[in-house]
Amino acid sequence: RWVLSLECKGSRNFMSALRRAVEVDFKDKDKHKSQGLYLLTTGIPDQETHTISAYVAEACGGFDFRLHVCLFSVTGGTDSSGIIPARYANPRETACAFKEIVQAASGRFHWFGEAGIFESDDITSIISEMEKAKNYSQKCAFLVESLKQRS
Repeated sequence: RWVLSLECKGSRNFMSALRRAVEVDFKDKDKHKSQGLYLLTTGIPDQETHTISAYVAEACGGFDFRLHVCLFSVTGGTDSSGIIPARYANPRETACAFKEIVQAASGRFHWFGEAGIFESDDITSIISEMEKAKNYSQKCAFLVESLKQRS
């Protein structure tokens, strides 16, 4: 319920928020087996992707910390207050940037919008598992059929 009372605010200064989370909020990271951080966002960070990726790779190295991104694509090129952000990218460029950042953090990427899910690492993984199960099932059926024919 408390989530419903929250209001959106802040900027797209991703590095500042990430540094706070990693260097302050996760200062006792050595005491935990694994930790994760979810970024819920609607646009590209103000900083360059390669800069963020390098920081994330360094911050996540040495312990089990993962950064996951949930990108929600909204229609239009402005934020809710009508102000164009300091750094603009179309939805596809934004998704590509976050995918690169997530890969550096060994995390997962999810991209959705008003029309539904555009891309999700979890869904891709589930579909892959289903394909493997289907292929295994077909091989088993073939094996059973060939054994029947030998009898």
